[in-house]
Amino acid sequence: MTSITSGAAPLSTPRIIGRLRGQLQQLLAFASLIVIVIFFSIASPHFFTTSNITSILVAATVTGILALGTTFVIITGGIDLSIGTGMILCGVMAGVFLTYWGWPIWAGVLGAVAFGALIGFVNGVNVAILKIPPFIATLAMMLVAAGLALVISGTKPIYFKDTPDFQSIMNLSIIPGMRFPLGVAIFILMIVIAAVLLSRTIFGRYTYSIGSNEAATALSGVNVNKWKIVIYTVSGVFVGVAGVLAASRLSSAQPTGGMGLELEAIAAVVIGGTSLAGGKGSIVGTVIGALIMAVLTNGLRIMSIPQEWQSVAVGCVILLAVYLDILRRRGN
Repeated sequence: MTSITSGAAPLSTPRIIGRLRGQLQQLLAFASLIVIVIFFSIASPHFFTTSNITSILVAATVTGILALGTTFVIITGGIDLSIGTGMILCGVMAGVFLTYWGWPIWAGVLGAVAFGALIGFVNGVNVAILKIPPFIATLAMMLVAAGLALVISGTKPIYFKDTPDFQSIMNLSIIPGMRFPLGVAIFILMIVIAAVLLSRTIFGRYTYSIGSNEAATALSGVNVNKWKIVIYTVSGVFVGVAGVLAASRLSSAQPTGGMGLELEAIAAVVIGGTSLAGGKGSIVGTVIGALIMAVLTNGLRIMSIPQEWQSVAVGCVILLAVYLDILRRRGN
C-alpha cells in the first residue's frame, strides 16, 4: 500500500476523471463569472469602469480571504460558521491592541492575526479532541465571538484616529496614478500562500487525505487529530488577516455584524468546486467563487436593486451552489 507521504503515484482512471470534473467545474464557474460581468456591463454603463472594478476587488478581498481559509476546512469535510464573527472579534482586538494599549502597529496587527489563529485552534481542539461535530463547535464559537466582540469593545466602535498607518493597510494606493489598494495586493499574496500550502506541501496532502478518507489516513500512521487542529488554526490565521483588513477599510473596529459573511464565504468555496463532503477543492476555484459573489452584489447595487432583494439573490446563489455540489457527488 502506497504511503500518502510518498511521491506522486500514477494517476488511475477514476483519479483522472475526478480531476477533469474538478477542472470542468472551475471552467463553468469562470464562464459564469464572465456571463455575469457581461450582463451587468450591458445593464449599467457605470459597471465596467476602472473605479468600479477596483471597488469589486476591494469588496472581494475580505470575503475572499475568509473563503481561502475556509477552503482548507471544507476539504477535510468540516465546516466553520465562526469566521464572520471571528473576523469582527479580531478587528476589535486590533483596536484594543493599537488604541487602548498603544502597541506598535506591527505588534497590533500580529496580535490580531494571532487571535484569529487562537480562535481556529480552539475550533480544532473542539472538533478533533472533544469530537464535537464541526457544525456545532463552530456555531458555538460564532456566538462566543459575537458576544466577546461586544463585551470587549463596550458595544461601541473603536476608532483608529491616532493610527493613520493602520488605516493605510487596506486603503493605501500602491500604484501611482491608479487606485490599486494595498489590501487587494495582500489578498493576492494570501491567494498565493493558500495555493502553495494546498498544492505544494504535506499540509495540503493531509488536508485532501483527511477529507477523502479519514479512517484510511489514520490507519496509514497520520496523526489526524493533530492535523485537524493545524488546519483549523491556519484557517483562523486567514480570519485574523481578514479582520485586520476589514477594520482598516472602515478605519474602525465595529463590534456588531459579521453574521452572514460565513455563508458568503462558504458559498464562494462551493461555487468554485470544493465539495461539502470533503476531499475535493482548489484555491483557484475559491477565488473565482469569491469574485462571482462580489460582482453579483456590486451589480445589483449599481442597478439600484433594493437590499432585501439583494439578500434574496445571494440566498438563491447559495442554494444553487449547494445543489450543484449534491449533483456532483451523485455523479461520482
